[in-house]
Amino acid sequence: MLAAGIVSGFADAPVRRDRAYYESRGEVVWEVPTDEKLIALTFDDGPNARTTPQILDLLQQYEATATFFVVGNRIDRYAELIKREAAEGHEVANHTYNHTFFTGQISADKLAREIESTKSKIEEVAGQSCDWFRPPGGIFNEAVLKAARRSGYTIVLWSWHQDTKDWRSPGIYAIANRVLKHARNGDIVLMHDHVHGSTQTVEALKIILPELKKRGFRLVTVTELMKYRKYAEASPFGSKHDEPPKKDKLLFPTG
Repeated sequence: MLAAGIVSGFADAPVRRDRAYYESRGEVVWEVPTDEKLIALTFDDGPNARTTPQILDLLQQYEATATFFVVGNRIDRYAELIKREAAEGHEVANHTYNHTFFTGQISADKLAREIESTKSKIEEVAGQSCDWFRPPGGIFNEAVLKAARRSGYTIVLWSWHQDTKDWRSPGIYAIANRVLKHARNGDIVLMHDHVHGSTQTVEALKIILPELKKRGFRLVTVTELMKYRKYAEASPFGSKHDEPPKKDKLLFPTG
């Protein structure tokens, strides 16, 4: 059945605001279509006094850079870690001030405070300005997009097949498998450097980093990855680059 707007001839069909819509407008980034062997590792929710330094050590060891989406209310407490992230070539991006999930009715003022407070802290402590904002849980709507734009941000999420779910502490090999099974050009990987009581992400990186390097991938910040973006024809999944991967054998046992 044709949409009423098309049949009547007096109105446009309603716009389907799905992934393809937002990607085509450049408002939200899930991954970056590119021919270059580049992957962006991203870490949410930090800094963490125990795990963030270990992650930074590993990234340095494997000559990798990453993007850290930090929570604003942790910046003052871990200012030295934020400074280290910036000094070692990583970028410090915005993940709200209180790790607020933007569900239900949230005022425009609260949205602005969550974003702007963290932006100011990052600029003050890291001495850098970053273009990327990631709402907790990847939850956004038009109001969140508007608030992000007003603060000069583009929303960056992650490749659908590269959500490691490390916040659940699923096991070291489960995390490593998730990243390595379908690693491909332009991926944006979601990990966390602050998971209460868990070092599984750190241990998984000891597998992930050398393996990706062995395969010829270069691990870069989101900003660096975006420099190599080429535009692809949209598919029902947003881009042909990120159709759900076929199942295959695990690289490592998960038991």
